[in-house]
Amino acid sequence: MDLRPVSVRVGPVTAGVLIALLGTACGRTEKPIETSAAQPDAPLAIRYESHFAAGQQLPPGADPHNPKAKDPATIKAGAALFAAMNCDGCHGGDASGFIGPSLADGRWRYGGADAEVFASIFYGRPKGMPAFGGKLGADGVWTLVTYLESLPVPANNATESWESQ
Repeated sequence: MDLRPVSVRVGPVTAGVLIALLGTACGRTEKPIETSAAQPDAPLAIRYESHFAAGQQLPPGADPHNPKAKDPATIKAGAALFAAMNCDGCHGGDASGFIGPSLADGRWRYGGADAEVFASIFYGRPKGMPAFGGKLGADGVWTLVTYLESLPVPANNATESWESQ
């Protein structure tokens, strides 16, 4: 039997079928999310519905405590990463909100604890927040969480809290 690795090119439609077959072979029975031509190389882990629904869960083996909390070098790197990953395109240059919500006002729809912010960035959220865990990994996501924690809460919030008082 020849066990040499084989390289195969697949297009976006074929990739979806391939993911479904791999998922079935690995014991996954859930429906894979359609692949797009824009992200054909996204990791399998973020292509299944259960991962989008995972919400408050960290990836297997991840520590729920921020290992980089309050580190000045990480905060500086996080600011650069925030701009490099185009987070400022939705959340504004100072993370005070633009198309996406403010990340500096201390109000979090899915929770503001380290692990909850990590999960929002890693897995993404419905209606607009893409998943960045596949591109940044846990280390990069913790860097962004550390940066966001360092942001000062504005004295005057432009909107009222969506939570009931």
